[in-house]
Formats: sequence, structure tokens, C-alpha cells
Amino acid sequence: MLIKHRGKSPTIDPSAYIAPTATIVGDVTIRKGARILYGAIINAEGSRIEIGEGSIVLENAVLRATDAGNREHPVILGRDVFISPHVTVLGADIRDKVFLSTGVTVLHGAVVHESVVAGVGSFIHGETVIPQGVFVPPNTIAVGNPFELFGPPDKLRLLEKIESIKFPKIAYNVDDGSFSDSAGAATRVRVREFTAHFEDEIISEGHMVAEDAIISG
Repeated sequence: MLIKHRGKSPTIDPSAYIAPTATIVGDVTIRKGARILYGAIINAEGSRIEIGEGSIVLENAVLRATDAGNREHPVILGRDVFISPHVTVLGADIRDKVFLSTGVTVLHGAVVHESVVAGVGSFIHGETVIPQGVFVPPNTIAVGNPFELFGPPDKLRLLEKIESIKFPKIAYNVDDGSFSDSAGAATRVRVREFTAHFEDEIISEGHMVAEDAIISG
């Protein structure tokens, strides 16, 4: 469903795939080769959202920009970003090849630099800056600039264990070193896989498409 909001309609590259039950609201730009899967909500509100080339937003993720008290917080996704199911990104800057695992939350003003991997259930607080290549362990909270991690006392041992099982090889059949090194390659694997959705057949029309949505290209 594409929705015009505050006088602005989504702009979508024709090579991007938008699932029928995804909802795209307002000043949203979706670039070449992006994949937006079922139940995702991408809501620009009074600001804007940009989803970079080859990036993926999976099932039931929420991306929402904000504009409160004349302080605008857009959502910016770079290239080859992987947004897993049930991720929430509110007014944050997510750079190239970032991998946000299931259940991650990123709050307003945060900056997540290139090739960061955020583990399942982790939380990146407002205006926190995560440097390039960092692995944020599962179920931890990152706060500040420079950031500090708060969470289970054995988080470092957990990080070593996660690295040892070579999850990128298991899930995506890529082996580029650490998970941070593999994040962009993992995204590209899923982009190729999800290309098959272009051939999907809608058996029953259960969604609406705004007549004035802009298809770029």
C-alpha cells in the first residue's frame, strides 16, 4: 500500500520489489534493487526516508522518521543494508552494509556506521554512534558517543562463540571473514533470492496503491 501523506508520495525505482502488504507512507525514496517484504511499515511522517540500493526490509519491520519541535530525524539506509523481521528504526542513520538482526531497535539521532552487525534483540539508544565494523552483542544496550555496552556479564564470551560458529556461511553461504565483513554479501544473497517475488501472482486483491505514487526511472 502506497500512501500520499502531507502532500508527498513515495518514489520507487521500478527495479525495487514492494510486497502487497507492505505500507509505504509519505516522502519515501526506495532505490534500485531494494526489497520490501510483507508487513513492513515505512512511514516518513513529517520528515523523509531513503532506502538505498540493494537494501532489504523484511517482514513486520518498522521504519519511521520523525519531526518534533522543529527537530527533524529522517531515516536513511545506505546500500546493501539488511533489516531483519521485527526491527524498529526511528529517525536514525544506517550506513552501507549494516546488518540489523531480528528484534533490534535503533532510536532517534543514532548513527550506525558501515558493516556494523547488531545481534538479536540489541538496542541502540538515541544519538549513539556505532563505529564501522563493530559487532553489538545480542540483548545488549549501546549508549553514547563514544558508545558503551550494557548487558549480560558474559557478552564478550558470547561474541567469541557467535563468531566461532560462522553463521554467515550457515545462513547465506558466504565466508568473507567476520560477520561484519560478510554483511554486505549476505544482503546481496537475499536480494537475488527475493527477485523471484516479481513473478508472484496476487490471488486476491487485498491492498490499495495510491494513484499518484511516483515510479522513478
